[in-house]
Amino acid sequence: MEPAVSLAVCALLFLLWIRVKGLEFVIIHQRWVFVCLFLLPLSLIFDIYYYVRAWVVFKLNSAPRLHEQRVRNIQKQVREWKEQGSKTFMCTGRPGWLTVSLRVGKYKKTHKNIMINLMDILEVDTKKQIVRVEPLVTMGQVTALLNSIGWTLPVLPELDDLTVGGLIMGTGIESSSHKYGLFQHICTAYELVLADGSFVRCTPSENSDLFYAVPWSCGTLGFLVAAEIRIIPAKKYVKLRFEPVRGLEAICDKFALEAQRPENDFVEGLLYSLEEAVIMTGSMTDKAEPSKDIIPFGNNPVFRYFFGWMVPPKISLLKLTQGETLRKLYEQHHVVQDMLVPMKCLQQALHTFQNDIHVYPIWLCPFILPSQPGLVHPKGDETELYIDIGAYGEPRVKHFEARSCMRQLEKFVRSVHGFQMLYADCYMNREEFWEMFDGSLYHKLRKQLGCEDAFPEVYDKICKAARH
Repeated sequence: MEPAVSLAVCALLFLLWIRVKGLEFVIIHQRWVFVCLFLLPLSLIFDIYYYVRAWVVFKLNSAPRLHEQRVRNIQKQVREWKEQGSKTFMCTGRPGWLTVSLRVGKYKKTHKNIMINLMDILEVDTKKQIVRVEPLVTMGQVTALLNSIGWTLPVLPELDDLTVGGLIMGTGIESSSHKYGLFQHICTAYELVLADGSFVRCTPSENSDLFYAVPWSCGTLGFLVAAEIRIIPAKKYVKLRFEPVRGLEAICDKFALEAQRPENDFVEGLLYSLEEAVIMTGSMTDKAEPSKDIIPFGNNPVFRYFFGWMVPPKISLLKLTQGETLRKLYEQHHVVQDMLVPMKCLQQALHTFQNDIHVYPIWLCPFILPSQPGLVHPKGDETELYIDIGAYGEPRVKHFEARSCMRQLEKFVRSVHGFQMLYADCYMNREEFWEMFDGSLYHKLRKQLGCEDAFPEVYDKICKAARH
C-alpha cells in the first residue's frame, strides 16, 4: 500500500500547488510537470482504447455494414441544413483541438457542425493492392493493421494521429515521396457527400475534375466519407545510411542526386547550418545486420515497455491544455512551417529561410510533383522534383515578428512557384493566396456543385487575414 499512498500524497501536493500558483501559471512555466504526470498517461489510455476498438471492429467486420448507414446519416444532416434555410456554412463537427494542425479553428463556433463518425478501415484488397478507409482513420491504425499482414502505404506520414481525411484535404509527405509523390498521389478514389446531400465517387477516370480538385481543398467541396489508397508489400526492416555533407552547393547537389536513385526507398535530411547537413537514405530489407546503438539496450523489451510508451504525448491533448496565453506565445515566438519549393531553387530557398526566420535544424524531404490538374502542380506541363523545407522551432533572427517575417518568406515561395502547407499559419491576402495556388478548377467546381453557399472558400477557412 505504501507506493499507492505515496502517489496519492504526491498528487494531492501537486493539486495544492496548482491551486496556489494557478493552473495557467503551471501550464506555461512548468508545462513539463503537467505533460509528464497527466498528458503522457492520458495519451497512452487514448492509444489503447482506439487500438482495441479498431482491432475489434476489423475482426468483427462490422465497419463495412455500418458504413452505409453512417453515410446516410451525414446526408440526412446536410438535407436538414438545406431545409432549415442554409443560413450558415457547414463544417465537420470534429473539435478543433483533435486536429494535428496548430491553427485554432474558430469557424466551428459559427458554422453548422455536421457530425462525421467515420473512423474505421473498411477493406483491404491485396489483389488490387488497395485499402479502403473512412476519413478519420489514423496513420497509427493503418500501420498496425497493414504491417500485421505484410503491407504498408507507399507514403506513410510518421505522426500516428494524422488522419486520412486530413492528409487528403490538406496534404501529407514522407521520405518515400521522392518516388511516390504527396499523400494525395497514392489515392485512387474518393467518396464524398456534396452540398446538396448527394453521394459521389470520383477517380482519375470517373468525375475526374472533382478527384483532382479535392486535395488541399480543406473540406470546402464536400464531406469526405471514404478513400481508396494504394498499398505495397512491406519488408521487415529499413537499412539506413547517414552521410554528412558540407558546403551548401554540395548539399543541394547531393539531395537532387539521391532523390533520383531508384535503389533509395527513402530520402530525407537535416540541415544544421548553411554549410552542414546529414543526408539519410534508406532501403527496405528482410535482413537485419548487426549494429551499434547509442543506447545498446534501446530495443530490449523491458526498456521499451517501461519507457518507450511515454513519448510523444498526443498533439491534440497538448492543444487542448495550452490555453490562450500559451497559444499566443507559440504564435509569436515559435515557427512551425513547411514550404514546398522546386529542387532547382533549394540553395536560394535556404538562404531565404536563414535571413527571414533562422531556425535550425531544418528538415528536408524531396518529393516528385506530377503535372496534374488541381490546386498544386508544377509551373510547366512536366513532372518536377520539389523539396519540402520544414522549419520547427524558435526563430533566432533579430526582432522576429511573426506576421512580417512570414509574409517575406511566403513572398519568396510564391516567386519560385512553390507552395505553403495549409496546416500552418498563412499570412497572405486573398490575391497572394490565389497567386500561389491554381484556383481555376477549384472555383469552377465550387460554382458547379453549389458550394459557394454551403462551405467557406479555402482561403477564408485557413488564412489569418481572413479570420481576424
